[in-house]
Amino acid sequence: QVHLVESGGGLVQPGGSLRLSCAASGSIFSIYTTGWYRQAPGKQRELVATITSGDITNYASAVKGRFTISRDNAKNTVDLQMNSLKPEDTAVYYCNAHGADYEVGYLEVWGQGTLVTVSS
Repeated sequence: QVHLVESGGGLVQPGGSLRLSCAASGSIFSIYTTGWYRQAPGKQRELVATITSGDITNYASAVKGRFTISRDNAKNTVDLQMNSLKPEDTAVYYCNAHGADYEVGYLEVWGQGTLVTVSS
């Protein structure tokens, strides 16, 4: 099947920037809608941003204007550029993808997550 691996998380000061990357591997046929979610301690996982195969983007109101999602279909990656980070952005960020592989067909997969900590 398809597997997703996130990278780029870490510790950053408020106002700083990080770029997260999600790389898909496996028996990939096509990735349809893909995006980023996050989960802070004690909270529900929430949508951050999504991007369709047609490059239509959607952002949570809390990150709109600060975060930018992009995808590279040739590399099977989706990135999240995070600027002007705030302490409330602290969370584990997960990559999610809807797509199809050569073996199973339609699938939804999640990455393992990468921790983003925004703190002074």
